[in-house]
Amino acid sequence: MHAMKTSTVSNLAISFFFLIVGLSTISVSANASRNHIVGGDRGWGLAAGSYNIWALHRSFVAGDKLQFKYPPGAHNVVRVGAVGYENCKATTKESRKAMSTGNDKLTLKKGMNYFICGFQGHCTGGMKIKVHAK
Repeated sequence: MHAMKTSTVSNLAISFFFLIVGLSTISVSANASRNHIVGGDRGWGLAAGSYNIWALHRSFVAGDKLQFKYPPGAHNVVRVGAVGYENCKATTKESRKAMSTGNDKLTLKKGMNYFICGFQGHCTGGMKIKVHAK
């Protein structure tokens, strides 16, 4: 009878250990940042459709990365403020930080995040996105 109680206690201890390890893993993966390819398979471009509709179907948290994929030299990505987004015009300071590798990753900050293509006519042609990160 004593051996049975020891075995049961051991099994409970092992089960508890794996429960704790499992919960720790869930907690870590829940806090891990995610990478979102803007526009999905279409990427970042003039014919890709509405990026804001694309964004509405996803959830974002601070620390997630937006990845902008496009042919190098064809576009760029500029993080702008709300006014720059609405007017499709980056400030000089914002323009200096433009990304143009064709595989740009930008980390989302908590709250609203705004991005445009700074090439003439591209933003007004639809190459802009606003994303709310929790």
